[in-house]
Amino acid sequence: MNLYCKSALNQINIALTKTSEIMDQLEESDLQKRPTPDKHSIGELLEHIALICKADFLIAQGATIDEMNDFYSSSTYKNLHEIKTGLLVNFGILEGTYLNYTEVELQEEITSFWGVTYTRYEWLLEILAHVYHHRGQLHAILTHCYQKDPKILMFE
Repeated sequence: MNLYCKSALNQINIALTKTSEIMDQLEESDLQKRPTPDKHSIGELLEHIALICKADFLIAQGATIDEMNDFYSSSTYKNLHEIKTGLLVNFGILEGTYLNYTEVELQEEITSFWGVTYTRYEWLLEILAHVYHHRGQLHAILTHCYQKDPKILMFE
């Protein structure tokens, strides 16, 4: 087991756990709130966060644009419970695979459908950054647009 992967996965898990804690303070009606007319609602943002681990994992495996479109069109969550379940399940898929990669597999370069090439390990770091980015967006939207500061520690 690669200790760097284990550490990166731990940080993703922390970010998702904190996202789940924020969700515990929301009502189903909050999912419809849209702070900017042409941007995602809170529910759409949470759904995106729940899909990141699996979607970005698929991209890190070299999925084509058609495969990604199929994935997104078949992966929807309708409520807070489904979103929280998606967070856990999709993280489990990512974690289970990355903990079993060999050092050689982690250094293998994979090119995304839009032409960016990273090693598998670098894709894991990209997933970490992606999760933290959107968790920060969620916190900012709730705090600054809806005066619903979750008042939780965002980092451990």
